[in-house]
Amino acid sequence: MKETPIAPDAEYPMRINKYLAMKNITTRRGGDELVKAGKVYLNGKVAVLGDKVSHSDLVEVKYSGKPTPHVYYAYNKPVGVITHSPQLGEKDILEASGLTGVFPVGRLDKMSDGLIILTNDGRLTDKLLNPDREHDKEYIVTVANKLRGSFEEQMERGVTIEDDLTRPCEVDIIDDKTFSIVLTEGKKHQIRRMVEAMHNQVVTLRRTRIMNIELGDLGQNKYRKLGGEELQTLLASIGIL
Repeated sequence: MKETPIAPDAEYPMRINKYLAMKNITTRRGGDELVKAGKVYLNGKVAVLGDKVSHSDLVEVKYSGKPTPHVYYAYNKPVGVITHSPQLGEKDILEASGLTGVFPVGRLDKMSDGLIILTNDGRLTDKLLNPDREHDKEYIVTVANKLRGSFEEQMERGVTIEDDLTRPCEVDIIDDKTFSIVLTEGKKHQIRRMVEAMHNQVVTLRRTRIMNIELGDLGQNKYRKLGGEELQTLLASIGIL
Protein backbone atom coordinates (compact mmCIF):
# COMPACT_ATOMS: atom_id res chain seq x y z
CA MET A 1 0.00 0.00 0.00
CA LYS A 2 1.66 3.22 -1.17
CA GLU A 3 1.40 6.15 1.20
CA THR A 4 0.91 9.72 0.01
CA PRO A 5 2.88 12.52 1.69
CA ILE A 6 1.59 14.21 4.81
CA ALA A 7 0.57 17.85 4.70
CA PRO A 8 3.53 20.10 3.80
CA ASP A 9 3.55 21.75 7.24
CA ALA A 10 4.15 18.46 9.04
CA GLU A 11 7.39 18.25 10.99
CA TYR A 12 10.10 16.35 9.12
CA PRO A 13 11.99 14.21 9.66
CA MET A 14 9.67 12.20 11.94
CA ARG A 15 9.88 8.73 13.40
CA ILE A 16 8.22 6.15 11.21
CA ASN A 17 5.74 5.11 13.89
CA LYS A 18 4.56 8.72 14.16
CA TYR A 19 4.19 8.87 10.38
CA LEU A 20 1.99 5.75 10.38
CA ALA A 21 -0.13 7.17 13.20
CA MET A 22 -0.59 10.53 11.45
CA LYS A 23 -1.71 8.69 8.31
CA ASN A 24 -4.42 6.95 10.38
CA ILE A 25 -2.93 3.54 9.58
CA THR A 26 -2.39 2.56 13.22
CA THR A 27 -1.27 3.92 16.58
CA ARG A 28 2.39 4.62 17.30
CA ARG A 29 2.60 1.39 19.28
CA GLY A 30 0.87 -0.43 16.45
CA GLY A 31 3.33 1.14 14.03
CA ASP A 32 6.22 -0.28 16.04
CA GLU A 33 4.60 -3.72 15.85
CA LEU A 34 4.22 -3.45 12.07
CA VAL A 35 7.87 -2.42 11.75
CA LYS A 36 9.04 -5.27 13.97
CA ALA A 37 6.98 -7.69 11.86
CA GLY A 38 8.80 -6.53 8.72
CA LYS A 39 5.66 -5.18 7.08
CA VAL A 40 6.80 -1.57 6.65
CA TYR A 41 9.10 -0.49 3.82
CA LEU A 42 11.00 2.79 3.59
CA ASN A 43 12.14 3.64 0.07
CA GLY A 44 11.88 -0.02 -0.94
CA LYS A 45 13.82 -1.40 2.04
CA VAL A 46 12.44 -3.07 5.15
CA ALA A 47 12.15 -0.41 7.83
CA VAL A 48 13.62 -0.81 11.30
CA LEU A 49 12.56 0.66 14.62
CA GLY A 50 13.71 4.26 14.93
CA ASP A 51 13.83 4.98 11.19
CA LYS A 52 12.89 8.55 10.32
CA VAL A 53 10.80 9.67 7.38
CA SER A 54 11.63 12.76 5.31
CA HIS A 55 9.15 14.66 3.14
CA SER A 56 10.26 12.96 -0.08
CA ASP A 57 10.45 9.40 1.28
CA LEU A 58 8.18 6.58 0.13
CA VAL A 59 6.59 4.56 2.93
CA GLU A 60 4.73 1.34 2.15
CA VAL A 61 2.88 -1.11 4.37
CA LYS A 62 2.67 -4.61 2.94
CA TYR A 63 0.32 -7.01 4.65
CA SER A 64 0.53 -10.75 4.09
CA GLY A 65 -2.64 -12.76 4.37
CA LYS A 66 -6.05 -11.37 5.22
CA PRO A 67 -5.97 -8.39 7.63
CA THR A 68 -8.00 -8.67 10.83
CA PRO A 69 -11.25 -6.73 10.39
CA HIS A 70 -11.97 -3.89 12.78
CA VAL A 71 -14.71 -4.48 15.34
CA TYR A 72 -16.44 -2.00 17.63
CA TYR A 73 -18.60 -2.59 20.69
CA ALA A 74 -20.61 -0.44 23.09
CA TYR A 75 -20.16 -1.86 26.60
CA ASN A 76 -21.94 -1.00 29.84
CA LYS A 77 -19.21 -1.13 32.49
CA PRO A 78 -20.45 -1.92 36.01
CA VAL A 79 -19.18 -0.22 39.14
CA GLY A 80 -16.15 -2.11 40.45
CA VAL A 81 -14.78 -3.14 37.07
CA ILE A 82 -11.37 -1.67 36.18
CA THR A 83 -10.75 -0.13 32.77
CA HIS A 84 -6.96 -0.58 32.74
CA SER A 85 -4.27 -2.31 34.83
CA PRO A 86 -6.27 -4.17 37.51
CA GLN A 87 -4.54 -4.88 40.79
CA LEU A 88 -4.70 -8.14 42.76
CA GLY A 89 -8.31 -9.20 43.19
CA GLU A 90 -9.71 -6.64 40.74
CA LYS A 91 -11.48 -7.49 37.49
CA ASP A 92 -10.85 -5.63 34.24
CA ILE A 93 -13.23 -5.01 31.35
CA LEU A 94 -12.12 -7.92 29.19
CA GLU A 95 -12.40 -10.39 32.04
CA ALA A 96 -15.82 -9.03 32.99
CA SER A 97 -17.21 -8.88 29.45
CA GLY A 98 -15.64 -12.05 28.06
CA LEU A 99 -14.53 -10.21 24.92
CA THR A 100 -11.08 -10.84 23.44
CA GLY A 101 -8.88 -9.05 20.93
CA VAL A 102 -10.19 -5.58 21.81
CA PHE A 103 -9.29 -2.77 24.19
CA PRO A 104 -11.21 0.05 25.89
CA VAL A 105 -10.98 3.51 24.33
CA GLY A 106 -10.27 5.78 27.26
CA ARG A 107 -11.12 5.23 30.89
CA LEU A 108 -14.09 5.11 33.23
CA ASP A 109 -13.03 5.00 36.86
CA LYS A 110 -13.73 2.03 39.13
CA MET A 111 -16.63 3.64 40.99
CA SER A 112 -18.34 4.91 37.81
CA ASP A 113 -20.47 2.88 35.42
CA GLY A 114 -21.85 3.23 31.94
CA LEU A 115 -20.78 3.46 28.33
CA ILE A 116 -17.31 2.72 27.04
CA ILE A 117 -16.27 1.74 23.52
CA LEU A 118 -14.25 -1.46 23.00
CA THR A 119 -12.43 -2.01 19.71
CA ASN A 120 -9.33 -3.38 18.00
CA ASP A 121 -9.00 -0.20 15.91
CA GLY A 122 -6.10 1.79 17.32
CA ARG A 123 -7.04 4.85 15.30
CA LEU A 124 -9.88 5.61 17.72
CA THR A 125 -7.55 6.25 20.63
CA ASP A 126 -6.17 9.57 19.42
CA LYS A 127 -9.28 10.52 17.46
CA LEU A 128 -11.52 10.27 20.52
CA LEU A 129 -9.14 11.11 23.36
CA ASN A 130 -6.92 13.88 22.01
CA PRO A 131 -7.82 16.93 24.16
CA ASP A 132 -7.81 19.19 21.09
CA ARG A 133 -10.69 17.34 19.42
CA GLU A 134 -13.53 18.30 21.79
CA HIS A 135 -15.85 15.31 21.31
CA ASP A 136 -18.85 15.40 23.61
CA LYS A 137 -19.66 12.81 26.29
CA GLU A 138 -22.75 12.86 28.49
CA TYR A 139 -23.12 11.72 32.11
CA ILE A 140 -25.88 11.42 34.73
CA VAL A 141 -24.65 12.29 38.22
CA THR A 142 -26.19 12.07 41.69
CA VAL A 143 -24.64 13.93 44.60
CA ALA A 144 -24.73 13.66 48.39
CA ASN A 145 -26.21 17.08 49.18
CA LYS A 146 -28.89 19.24 47.63
CA LEU A 147 -27.60 21.23 44.66
CA ARG A 148 -27.11 24.93 45.22
CA GLY A 149 -29.14 27.41 43.20
CA SER A 150 -26.00 28.62 41.44
CA PHE A 151 -24.72 25.11 40.66
CA GLU A 152 -25.84 24.92 37.02
CA GLU A 153 -24.55 28.37 36.06
CA GLN A 154 -21.18 27.92 37.77
CA MET A 155 -20.57 24.44 36.37
CA GLU A 156 -21.45 25.56 32.84
CA ARG A 157 -19.15 28.56 33.06
CA GLY A 158 -16.19 26.42 34.15
CA VAL A 159 -14.77 25.33 37.50
CA THR A 160 -11.20 25.81 38.68
CA ILE A 161 -9.53 22.54 39.68
CA GLU A 162 -5.86 22.65 40.60
CA ASP A 163 -5.45 26.13 39.07
CA ASP A 164 -6.95 24.96 35.77
CA LEU A 165 -10.31 26.26 34.55
CA THR A 166 -12.46 23.58 32.94
CA ARG A 167 -14.03 24.23 29.56
CA PRO A 168 -17.61 25.50 29.39
CA CYS A 169 -20.07 22.59 29.47
CA GLU A 170 -23.80 21.87 29.40
CA VAL A 171 -25.61 21.06 32.65
CA ASP A 172 -29.29 20.21 33.18
CA ILE A 173 -30.73 19.83 36.68
CA ILE A 174 -32.90 16.70 36.92
CA ASP A 175 -33.85 16.97 40.61
CA ASP A 176 -32.35 18.48 43.75
CA LYS A 177 -29.55 15.90 43.87
CA THR A 178 -29.25 14.79 40.23
CA PHE A 179 -27.96 16.47 37.09
CA SER A 180 -26.77 15.63 33.59
CA ILE A 181 -23.56 17.06 32.18
CA VAL A 182 -22.04 17.12 28.69
CA LEU A 183 -18.26 17.53 28.57
CA THR A 184 -15.91 18.06 25.64
CA GLU A 185 -12.78 17.27 27.64
CA GLY A 186 -11.71 14.42 29.86
CA LYS A 187 -9.43 15.38 32.72
CA LYS A 188 -8.80 12.65 35.28
CA HIS A 189 -11.82 12.31 37.60
CA GLN A 190 -13.01 15.63 36.18
CA ILE A 191 -16.67 15.50 37.16
CA ARG A 192 -15.90 14.30 40.67
CA ARG A 193 -13.35 17.09 41.11
CA MET A 194 -15.72 19.71 39.67
CA VAL A 195 -18.44 18.66 42.10
CA GLU A 196 -15.98 18.73 45.00
CA ALA A 197 -15.00 22.25 43.98
CA MET A 198 -18.70 23.10 44.31
CA HIS A 199 -18.65 21.78 47.92
CA ASN A 200 -20.51 18.54 47.22
CA GLN A 201 -19.69 14.87 46.65
CA VAL A 202 -20.55 12.48 43.81
CA VAL A 203 -22.56 9.44 44.87
CA THR A 204 -23.16 7.83 41.46
CA LEU A 205 -21.76 8.70 38.04
CA ARG A 206 -22.91 7.05 34.82
CA ARG A 207 -21.75 7.81 31.28
CA THR A 208 -24.72 7.61 28.95
CA ARG A 209 -23.37 8.85 25.62
CA ILE A 210 -20.15 9.20 23.63
CA MET A 211 -20.83 11.44 20.63
CA ASN A 212 -23.65 9.67 18.73
CA ILE A 213 -23.24 6.34 20.58
CA GLU A 214 -25.83 6.02 23.35
CA LEU A 215 -26.01 3.59 26.27
CA GLY A 216 -29.78 3.31 25.94
CA ASP A 217 -31.24 0.25 27.67
CA LEU A 218 -28.05 -1.84 27.41
CA GLY A 219 -27.83 -3.93 30.58
CA GLN A 220 -24.95 -3.83 33.04
CA ASN A 221 -21.93 -5.85 31.91
CA LYS A 222 -23.58 -6.29 28.50
CA TYR A 223 -22.26 -5.22 25.13
CA ARG A 224 -23.59 -4.71 21.64
CA LYS A 225 -21.72 -4.62 18.36
CA LEU A 226 -21.70 -1.28 16.58
CA GLY A 227 -22.45 -1.22 12.90
CA GLY A 228 -24.52 0.31 10.14
CA GLU A 229 -25.35 4.01 10.15
CA GLU A 230 -24.50 4.38 13.84
CA LEU A 231 -20.91 3.24 13.28
CA GLN A 232 -20.55 5.13 10.00
CA THR A 233 -21.63 8.35 11.70
CA LEU A 234 -19.10 7.87 14.50
CA LEU A 235 -16.19 7.09 12.18
CA ALA A 236 -17.04 9.92 9.80
CA SER A 237 -17.34 12.46 12.61
CA ILE A 238 -13.84 11.68 13.90
CA GLY A 239 -12.30 11.72 10.43
CA ILE A 240 -11.64 8.03 9.86
CA LEU A 241 -14.01 7.68 6.90
